[in-house]
Amino acid sequence: MSASSETPIGEPPSAGDESSKAVSKKAAKKEAAKQEKLRRRQEAAAESGISSLNVEDDLLASNYGDVPLSDLQSKEAKDIENWTQVGALTAELKDKYVILRGRIQTIRAVGKKMSFLVVREKGFTVQCVVSEQPELVSRQMVKYVDGLSRESIVDVEGVVSLPNVAIKGATQQVEIQVRKVYCISKAMPTLPINLEDAARSEAEIEKALQAGEQLVRVNQDTRLNYRVLDTRTSANQGIFRIQSYVGKIFRQFLYAEDFVEIHTPKLIGGSSEGGASVFKLDYKGQPACLAQSPQLHKQMAICGDFGRVFEIGPVFRAEDSYTHRHLCEFTGLDVEMEIKSHYSEVMNIVDRLFVSMFDSLNQNCKKELEAIDRQYPFEPLKYLRNTLRLTFEEGIQMLKDAGTEIDPLGDLNTEAERKLGQLVLEKYGTEFYILHRYPLAVRPFYTMPCYDNPTYSNSFDVFIRGEEIISGAQRVHVPEFLAERAQACGIDVKTIATYIDSFRYGAPPHGGFGVGLERVVMLFCGLNNIRKTSLFPRDPQRIAP
Repeated sequence: MSASSETPIGEPPSAGDESSKAVSKKAAKKEAAKQEKLRRRQEAAAESGISSLNVEDDLLASNYGDVPLSDLQSKEAKDIENWTQVGALTAELKDKYVILRGRIQTIRAVGKKMSFLVVREKGFTVQCVVSEQPELVSRQMVKYVDGLSRESIVDVEGVVSLPNVAIKGATQQVEIQVRKVYCISKAMPTLPINLEDAARSEAEIEKALQAGEQLVRVNQDTRLNYRVLDTRTSANQGIFRIQSYVGKIFRQFLYAEDFVEIHTPKLIGGSSEGGASVFKLDYKGQPACLAQSPQLHKQMAICGDFGRVFEIGPVFRAEDSYTHRHLCEFTGLDVEMEIKSHYSEVMNIVDRLFVSMFDSLNQNCKKELEAIDRQYPFEPLKYLRNTLRLTFEEGIQMLKDAGTEIDPLGDLNTEAERKLGQLVLEKYGTEFYILHRYPLAVRPFYTMPCYDNPTYSNSFDVFIRGEEIISGAQRVHVPEFLAERAQACGIDVKTIATYIDSFRYGAPPHGGFGVGLERVVMLFCGLNNIRKTSLFPRDPQRIAP
């Protein structure tokens, strides 16, 4: 006991002293238990002869161990062509010597002379066998491997072999007979979430419950709090690789259609969509906000003679929407183009773009879709070669005929969208369709009214599985009419003066659309929450990590 915690002779102990004694006794007891555990371990090791297995005495010590930081500071450039990705490990590589890097997914010791590692890279896994062999693998190396923690990153070198039976715990049906293993980065021994738990489907959890077994269910907030771990599951790897592929197809298709990619500012002086759902900020003493869309600037690009433009970029909405499909920041896929005669030209692009995208995803992302389906089962999206188009009035009539009363000049709420999606599926056999000629009152100020009935507009929405993913329209390109529409929608015309002025120099008829990347992936994959398709979601309650 330290001098500061001793009680002077002849004085009764204080409450603080009693507390210190209790803590000291507890610490001493804990230390004694620790020492006893160590003693037993040493005795067991001595009995088995392992106590003498020191790394210093191992002639094969250079074949394993922790890589020092100095060797990871780009000390020496080496040929990376010698490395093999886990997903490329196939039977054709039998008897080949390979080098690979990945995370330790599981470790299973079999006695003192053998251990099995499952190493994961980009969602693919391979079983690695570390077995004591004279002049190749020492028992110290087996012991070293057993002591590594899950999710640590290791370099493994060894020979590819073919097992006699199918491997259930790995995606690759080969084994690596390990010759060398080096730890590049150690994960902490106890992780905030277990990847095995995070990768479990609801069906597995329910099946276990029925059998009287309690399995861990990782809830959504916990997943998002530890997103770096959560994204390592096979399903999440599939989700975000599909998201990447959607962006790739979007670009490739539009480049082939003579579109130009542009990059518009996200700091603007006024609202781009109207309404109050903007993030306001101070811009060097001037009021400004984050762009709700690239709408105004992509139209200005058309006025600048680019003809056809698109953008992939962040979109900000300060809405207090606590739903499964709304975010405060998402990735927008935006298109704007000149119209020669009719706004159906824009819908034609939507039709061909998305049918092409769905075809490509189904054909080229089978492994990713299978990985998602294992954890989040879904039915493949039903869509037609030529996308169905209905007018808003036709959609309203379908709802009325089914007993659902809707304001004929109002917008569709979530329930009505789902009901209409169900009716369309039953009647036309598709979950992807276009609804056009919306009431003007529910569209943004820059939307062109219909020539034959100004109550309606040359606008459209596109739906997947009964939920809206795209909004589009022909735009007002006459400056006086545009200013009139902006005022009618409560927008201060002064804040968008440069936008309106761009139409005073001659503007072609044009239209376009915008779609949320996260929502496309969510609905194509039949997921129940948009946060699953946002890498680091931003909603009214989350701004980290």
